Amino acid sequence: MSHPTTTILAASEGGEGSAAELLLPAWPELVAGIIAFSIVFFFVWKWVWPSLNKTIEARQAAIAGELTAAEVAKKEAESLLTDYRSQLAEAKTDANRVIEEARQQAEQLKTDVLAKAEADADQIRTKARDEASGEKARALAEAKSQVGDISVDLAGKIVGETLDENAHRALIDRYLADLEKL
Repeated sequence: MSHPTTTILAASEGGEGSAAELLLPAWPELVAGIIAFSIVFFFVWKWVWPSLNKTIEARQAAIAGELTAAEVAKKEAESLLTDYRSQLAEAKTDANRVIEEARQQAEQLKTDVLAKAEADADQIRTKARDEASGEKARALAEAKSQVGDISVDLAGKIVGETLDENAHRALIDRYLADLEKL
């Protein structure tokens, strides 16, 4: 098995040609290669390169459009997020305000109910005191009248004769007044 390197070295040692001749193609092959390359280059330059450029430019325009659309969408999303956050903060503020108003109304209602209950209780106490004072006065007046009547009857039985009732009443009233002062 021989390698290409050994073949080249063997050929150069054999004296059949120079090393440059072995590496370079023959002139007719070189000219045919240059002409073929020029034809291929001309077709590529004339038809392939413009369509490739159009495709690249279209792709660049599409990418630029997508980037612009993405930037617009990002700005819109940021705007929506800002709006959402401000609406959320406003809703929290409104909720706190409503809660505070309800708390104040409840406190006011409590104060009003307690004041009304206190006023009603004071009114009931005053009425009860007035009624008690009236009953006490009536009871005292009735007791005075009964004590006077009993005293007149008792004095009449003891003395054995009827006393002047008006004089006797005046005496009893003075006596009861003296007792009240004690």
